[in-house]
Amino acid sequence: MAKKHITQLIDDLDGSVLEHGETINFSLEGRAYEIDLSEKNVKKLREAFEPFTDVARPVGAAAMGSRRVSRGRSVSTRDLADVRAWAEKNGFPINSRGRISSNVLAAYDAAH
Repeated sequence: MAKKHITQLIDDLDGSVLEHGETINFSLEGRAYEIDLSEKNVKKLREAFEPFTDVARPVGAAAMGSRRVSRGRSVSTRDLADVRAWAEKNGFPINSRGRISSNVLAAYDAAH
């Protein structure tokens, strides 16, 4: 018996099936988001953000100093206690011990 699984990417804004689209990552107020959009809706989103991104300060790993590269791996220099406190204050699910999810770290980095 053969099975065929078909995966379709759907525009999160209008529900259309995407032949050509893009996954957009962005953050706002310390929360990281990801959205799949058609080329038309990607253009609309970028045009909507443009007045703000034109005057905003870019933030990246080099600007934040939050990471350094060592032996080909990204090594965190964040204070994890601060990350946990920030995550709890901002509504992210967080354990008191153990690994902190990449989503929480990305949101923390975007907020700082």
